[in-house]
Amino acid sequence: MTIKIIEPFSETGSRADLIAEARNISKTYAEESGGARMALQDVSLAISPNEVVCILGPSGCGKSTLLRILVGLIQPSAGTVFSHGRQLQGIHPGASLVFQNFALFPWLTVEDNVRVGLHGRGLSRAEESDLIATTLEKVGLGGVDRAFPKELSGGMKQRVGLARALVGKPELLCLDEPFSALDVMTAEALRSEVYRLWSEGKSGLSSVLLITHLIEEAVFLSDRIVIMDANPGRVRAVVSNDLGHPREYRSREFQDFVDHIHDILTAVHLPDVPVEPRIPQATTSERITAIPAVTLGQITGMMEILHDHGDEMDLFDLNEFVSQELGQTLTVVKGGELLGLIETPGDLVKLTPEGKHFLQASVADRNELLASRMKGLGIFRMVLQMLDSAPEGSLEDEEVVAAVAAHLPREPAKQLSDTVCDWGRTVELFDYDAVREVWSKKAHE
Repeated sequence: MTIKIIEPFSETGSRADLIAEARNISKTYAEESGGARMALQDVSLAISPNEVVCILGPSGCGKSTLLRILVGLIQPSAGTVFSHGRQLQGIHPGASLVFQNFALFPWLTVEDNVRVGLHGRGLSRAEESDLIATTLEKVGLGGVDRAFPKELSGGMKQRVGLARALVGKPELLCLDEPFSALDVMTAEALRSEVYRLWSEGKSGLSSVLLITHLIEEAVFLSDRIVIMDANPGRVRAVVSNDLGHPREYRSREFQDFVDHIHDILTAVHLPDVPVEPRIPQATTSERITAIPAVTLGQITGMMEILHDHGDEMDLFDLNEFVSQELGQTLTVVKGGELLGLIETPGDLVKLTPEGKHFLQASVADRNELLASRMKGLGIFRMVLQMLDSAPEGSLEDEEVVAAVAAHLPREPAKQLSDTVCDWGRTVELFDYDAVREVWSKKAHE
């Protein structure tokens, strides 16, 4: 795989085809001290039809400012904004925006919050209601139209924001870090939902513009990644993302692409020369990654539900069947995926051949299969290696927590180590004394 660094203007047709275009944009803000701060300097960027563009960069690099200038919410200090070849006057008529903080009216129902997106369209009340109901179904919120925001989870609130943005059938959907306030699994579910809505072509969307500071999010969604520098904000590089769909976060190709983008962001490679693939330092099995905070019993229960439904179900049908938060359903599914027992092609959740074999096996054989799978996961390998090298083969719980925190500083270390302990004890990979809070090697007869 070779990273292709391209020009900021990568449109394939005439400028009249471009949904949004910034030419040599700069933005300066006055400060209370009497000075001025330049947020953006000489930025040029074009959004073509039928593409997903991600603007990626550190906090303070002007990502959100650039988005707001492109859709006409704020005016640039210099440069010009165009839509379909004409200078933009006022708000972009074909763009809609989803914010980070949900931005719902707490005194309005879900239906009326979405209705805000139809303001000024000249539709009858009945036409509005039909369009709102259809849009809510598309984003997985059918049946909650009379609920108020306080009755919804964070993920459901953001779905309402998404429905409000889509109900008017915009050609450009702008997302300003819309998943950053959500838990990891709910955010992952909504990313997939946004991509599905765009790729199906039924929502009227032509293109998506996403603001993010997460490399994985940009790589998962984008056709192009715009990488920005800060102080002042400017485009460092625009990278073409040619990874095929569906994209899998844990695949070697995906992780390598993430590493390359990280290198550009941290200036390991010069941005104006092609980035050659670097030699991986470890195999996928050696990487220490987090495991979801679910029990093996929850994973087994999910597998049994799949088995009762012909070994496969649509994700959203499965979530409705188990009657829980979509994020929690996805967490359990991800646990099964890590163990090689469940796979998720598209929106389908299905048992793997190993998963089917697991359900037919005895308790002892199940534990042996799970133990073998866990030994292939980096975090279990780390714990087992620590136990092998520890005096008398035992470790204080705080030692394990500290090791997890060192390798995965962005994860809740104690929760993660507790999950590792629960999985490992269940299949007898190691012992744990809950009174003394000590991990130890399994004593085999």
